[in-house]
Amino acid sequence: MADGRSEMFGRGRLIPPPGQIVRQAADNFLTQSRGVQLTLGRMTAAHLPKETPENGPDVTYQLRVTFFDRNCQYFFGRTWRSAPQKMKNNKMSLNEILYFHTSLRLPSTVLVLELVALSVKSDGSQLALGQGFTVLDLFPNKTEPQGDRRLNLLHGSPRILLHPQLKDTVDYGDLLKAIDGAHLECGLKGHPSLAPMMHLLPENVLVSKDENIPGLAPSPTGDALLKPVLLNMLPFTLHRLTVCLQPSLEAFENQLLELINADCQNTKQPSQDSSLQVVVIQERRLHVGVHNGWCFIDTPQVVVLEPISAGSKGQAESTFKKNTQTKDSVSSVQQTLGLRSNLELRLFNHQAIAVIFELEYVFSAPIGRETMLSATSTPRAAFLQCLRWAMLCPFQEGTDLKGEETQLVLQGGANPNPLGVMVYSTVQIESSAPPSGSAQVGTKKDEETLLSKKAKLPDTVKFRLSSSLDKTSSSPKTSLRTKLEDASGGNDSQATPPESPQGPKLSLSQLAATSRYPTISRPGPGLPWQQSFPSLLHPSLTATAHQPSHVACSAVSNISHLETDLRSVKDGSPNNEELQELPFHSAQAPVITAGMTAPSSSSVSSRGSLAHLYSAGFPDIVDSRGQVAEVLDPTEPVPFDPHREEMDPLQENLLVFQFLAFTRKPVKGVAPEWPSNIYFTFQFYRFPPVTSQQLRLLNSSKLQQKDGDPLPCVLTAINNDGSVNSDSPGLQVQFRVDDSFLKPGEKRWFLRYLALHTMRIDIWDSDSLLLIGSTAIELKYMLRHGKTAVQSLHEMDVLTTDYVGEDALQTDHASNNLTAVQSIVRGRLHIRTGNIGHQDDPSRRRAVDRMQSHSHIIIPREVTCGFTGGSLSSRNILQLNVRNTAQAQRLQVRRGRTHTNADSGRRKLECMAAVHQKEGKKEGFKTTKSVDRTKRLTLTRQPSVTVSYEDLNKAEGISNMLCHAITTPHQIFASLGSAEYMEFVLKNPFNWPQTVTIQSDDPELSVITNTEEWQYFKELTRTPTSLEKDMFNMEIGAPGPKVYLRPKESVHIPLKYQSFLCDHNTAPQGPSFLPASRSSPRAKKILSNIVAAKTIKASFKAENGDPIAICQLIVEPTPHVVDQTFRLYHPELSFLKKSIRLPPWHTLSGSTVGGTDAKTHISVRCSDPNIICQTGMLVPGEPQDVFLKVPGSPSPNVKMFYVMVFTDEWMAAPSQIWQIYVHFMERVDVKCVTGQRSRQSLVLRGRQAARKVKCFSSHPQEIEVHPAGVFLLPPAAVQELQLKVQPWRAGSRFLYLNAVDVEQRQLVTAWLLCLNVQRPVLSKAFEVCVPANSGRGSSKKITYTNPYKGSRTFLLRSDHPDLLQFKEDTVQIDGGESTTIGLRFAPSRSPGAAEILVYVNNMEEKTEETFCVNVNYS
Repeated sequence: MADGRSEMFGRGRLIPPPGQIVRQAADNFLTQSRGVQLTLGRMTAAHLPKETPENGPDVTYQLRVTFFDRNCQYFFGRTWRSAPQKMKNNKMSLNEILYFHTSLRLPSTVLVLELVALSVKSDGSQLALGQGFTVLDLFPNKTEPQGDRRLNLLHGSPRILLHPQLKDTVDYGDLLKAIDGAHLECGLKGHPSLAPMMHLLPENVLVSKDENIPGLAPSPTGDALLKPVLLNMLPFTLHRLTVCLQPSLEAFENQLLELINADCQNTKQPSQDSSLQVVVIQERRLHVGVHNGWCFIDTPQVVVLEPISAGSKGQAESTFKKNTQTKDSVSSVQQTLGLRSNLELRLFNHQAIAVIFELEYVFSAPIGRETMLSATSTPRAAFLQCLRWAMLCPFQEGTDLKGEETQLVLQGGANPNPLGVMVYSTVQIESSAPPSGSAQVGTKKDEETLLSKKAKLPDTVKFRLSSSLDKTSSSPKTSLRTKLEDASGGNDSQATPPESPQGPKLSLSQLAATSRYPTISRPGPGLPWQQSFPSLLHPSLTATAHQPSHVACSAVSNISHLETDLRSVKDGSPNNEELQELPFHSAQAPVITAGMTAPSSSSVSSRGSLAHLYSAGFPDIVDSRGQVAEVLDPTEPVPFDPHREEMDPLQENLLVFQFLAFTRKPVKGVAPEWPSNIYFTFQFYRFPPVTSQQLRLLNSSKLQQKDGDPLPCVLTAINNDGSVNSDSPGLQVQFRVDDSFLKPGEKRWFLRYLALHTMRIDIWDSDSLLLIGSTAIELKYMLRHGKTAVQSLHEMDVLTTDYVGEDALQTDHASNNLTAVQSIVRGRLHIRTGNIGHQDDPSRRRAVDRMQSHSHIIIPREVTCGFTGGSLSSRNILQLNVRNTAQAQRLQVRRGRTHTNADSGRRKLECMAAVHQKEGKKEGFKTTKSVDRTKRLTLTRQPSVTVSYEDLNKAEGISNMLCHAITTPHQIFASLGSAEYMEFVLKNPFNWPQTVTIQSDDPELSVITNTEEWQYFKELTRTPTSLEKDMFNMEIGAPGPKVYLRPKESVHIPLKYQSFLCDHNTAPQGPSFLPASRSSPRAKKILSNIVAAKTIKASFKAENGDPIAICQLIVEPTPHVVDQTFRLYHPELSFLKKSIRLPPWHTLSGSTVGGTDAKTHISVRCSDPNIICQTGMLVPGEPQDVFLKVPGSPSPNVKMFYVMVFTDEWMAAPSQIWQIYVHFMERVDVKCVTGQRSRQSLVLRGRQAARKVKCFSSHPQEIEVHPAGVFLLPPAAVQELQLKVQPWRAGSRFLYLNAVDVEQRQLVTAWLLCLNVQRPVLSKAFEVCVPANSGRGSSKKITYTNPYKGSRTFLLRSDHPDLLQFKEDTVQIDGGESTTIGLRFAPSRSPGAAEILVYVNNMEEKTEETFCVNVNYS
């Protein structure tokens, strides 16, 4: 069994790839492994090295294949060997099909294939001589592997690839000599069918088609990997698991700690307090995984074991000291390690399937070398060590468990193991232990015999394995094969824990990828494990299993809270009272859902509301003749005819947006009259973003408001002085689009924008600057369809996103609850859109506007004539004469100043010379003379400098003229993320061949060198030109690709322009202030944030460096369509990590429905290079997310960026574009109870200038701020704010608080309040029946007694004031007296049930008692 076990473990053992290429693949988002099929055909070797006489005629040949990285010069993986065979006529037919999967899809990853000659020596040993080798490129240019290859064999051994001169070599054939007539025929292609079985085979392992891989069903064709079929997995339950360590648990751990502490003392400097620096045991873990002989078929499950004393029936021994070091205190009670929960395993019915158990200890050690603190307060580091392991093969012959308790011997030491780690070994002889794979069925008699020989017993693990399909059987052999009899219960060991319900298990996401290798591996001056685990720990030595998961500690200390602990209910650990961190949910729901992107299909307002709306006196939308525009019904489909729209005689469009009214919707926690003042922000086409002025919501005093049908509030502009402009109701914003605004060829883009785009509108509260909600309006109803003017009325829901967690449990496990995202309707917006056509003014047209280039082929203009004379400058003669005259005057003035300065300097030098001569300093006088001579020489040469300057201007003018003659301009209209394809016709003007280098001055303009990408863009743009493979030569260090041209030859150079960057400037949060001269309501516009306009030059240079052609690309920006908008709120100065789930693939625009290629080429890009944006490769059947990591900013900054999602391989155009706003706020954590008031203090710091500030909250009925009114915030001052939080819903919630400058309408500071609200303790429960559909409610009474001796006043509160009202909200009761509380239940229109909580609070809003009233409406 040991030999078979070693062979099975060795089969899956391989050399891991270097970490450098693994990180490089991760940086290129190559994290998902891909399947590849390699076909080996015929080997031809006509001129191999001659055989030595020792080999004889019985020599055979073998092909060996190994992975190699040419950049790191590193062999990795596992070498595959073919079956030895003889050569026939210098040829050898391999006919082998190899399969593998890898995520290292880099150009440096290759396969090395070596031909080896095998012979037998005279002593019987085998001799292997290399006959040559070759290299197979797997992923050239990061493309998919495909195509047949014919590889030439090279002289020498593959070890020559490790030579330093061959590092980063692309083609070894240039440096190594090939063997004449020796080549290998092979084929390489992708094999997506391997995706379902990749978990059964390690990465970077080559296997043949007839390889035995447990978990795969055999194929009748003999190739199980061609179309892999998995065996059905059978569920099993592992329960009653205990681990027994000899001679006892306490003695085993004492010996272990002594050895580790002794090793610690030997590896550190001695100190006086060395006795205080001890290593303690922090956790005991058990890894349980399923192995198929190649690898673990799934990530091993990790559970925490607890000490269990015999006779306690499974309850943990609370007095067990797990961190003690005393050796003489031997426990009289047998203690083992037990698992209190069950484990669910899924196994294949195969003999090679094994269940692997690994016992691992987590140790905690002090970090400081010399410290005077105790072990409980010293900073500590954690490290892991594997102590024992065992293996069970439940489907092997001879392993018939029959439902009995299974006992396995735990192995240790240097034996081969499937974990690949070093295992702890003790001084006792472990060779006497039986094999790990043999299962022992324990009986009572056998247990007594083993207990009598306690000193010689091995370490064991006991458990029961039962099939979940057949609960009557405890053995897979019984349940799957024989099923002869029911499993007997057997005699349980006294230390075995009782049956318990299945508890939560530990996943590797909670483990944070802890190390699998031994920590004591490198010597050093400090602790040996400090180098591997630098993270700090501050745990108590007696810490329970319920530590908060957000404590800043190592990953090994924050996982045990997921394991069920039966003591938590009884002990009531004080850790449960600590503040729990609210989790930010990883998946972000869209702010605008799919049902909200379009306006309502029908009006939800009543006829009275519509009559009130039309009677407000809004201005009509009329055409150029004064006629009312034709009304379009937004519920009917609108056909789009591009040709009809382009041929419309009214080419000028005046687009009108009229914001008419806003209908409030009652929301809990918010006053019914909120909001009172609002403003809008939106962006139309490529016009600058718009921020409107303040608008007041006016209620009608003539009509009576109804609860079921609230009336719309007419919007009226507010002047800068605060007065209401009642003469002009509503807000009207106009955009004029004509030929003077549109670029050449942009008209069709604009029409497509109207037909397909939905414009997002954000509605803000202008007082608090809080977001009320968002909506989107379809612009297709602004297409005129040949009419003079059109208009349509829209009524859309305004939605916002609320983050609400599940109700907090009384056991204080609320930190594990997930945060749910729900959409809330805040109101309805009434808006009217229109489009008025006008005749185009010919005087506004420019001559350059008529120059349009619709073709993707750029043909340079022919230069057939020479220079005809005249000025070399592009300016006219008059301008040139003026420039020359001014330049001559400047030179003359400069020359005059130079002479003046020279005369003055000469006089000073003569005076200094006289003084020096008088003092006898002859040497100084000589120096002065030389300086004077030098200055004269400089003045003499001044005219020659002027002549050189004129010559330089002339040469520069000639060069500019020649470059202008060979420059071909081409204009494109680019949008964010979209690739613009073009082909430049390059001609060699010389009569000799040239190698032309293509160089661009902007990286966004590139040459398409990949043939498949070129073919893709040609088919996409329908460009009918020829395609040439391998046309470009890419050299390392060259400024660009090179192309070889024959004399007078013309070729098409494929170019691609694509930009992912744009401006991210956002408007300051707050409404706009307009000049007083404007009487009509308008809107403020800020700078746009689309792609910047620029000019790019692509130069085609000959071998001497002179350009032979220049392509001048004129980039004109066009707007991009925003498919989705997100607004995220996050704490300031911290990274935002979010994952946004992609919609189904068939809903993405541009993707192929049901296509398989679209699923494997999902990629994302971000418009901000400082933001990390990536997506994982799609697993079949699983959704895919886009992951974002955004750096933080101070409060109240807002960061905006775009995310582009591509579904095609070459990223031609984004399928979706998301606009993401991140509002950074100061985070405040508040823990409170429903119905009870909690207090919190905040600090508001002043800035450079004094401000008048007022604080606003998103839920004013639950949050009170003091000071409540406007207060003065001096410069650099500190103002304390008092918050009174009284929530009415349990769970995790996010509320917002803004400090606003009331004069400037600017946001000073914003807070994000993270509430963790718990349910109160209920005193009594009542049940009430209220008739439904009766039109009347019900009245009840509850008796309440004052428990105090003195008189008290109590406040009555309810979490559902709309369903329950009190007869009196305040009750005063004498000491010890009782009174009745009158309850009035509102009527219900439909049957149902509701739970209402009644709070009895004191005057400080502290809850005295809580009643639960269950109301049944029937």
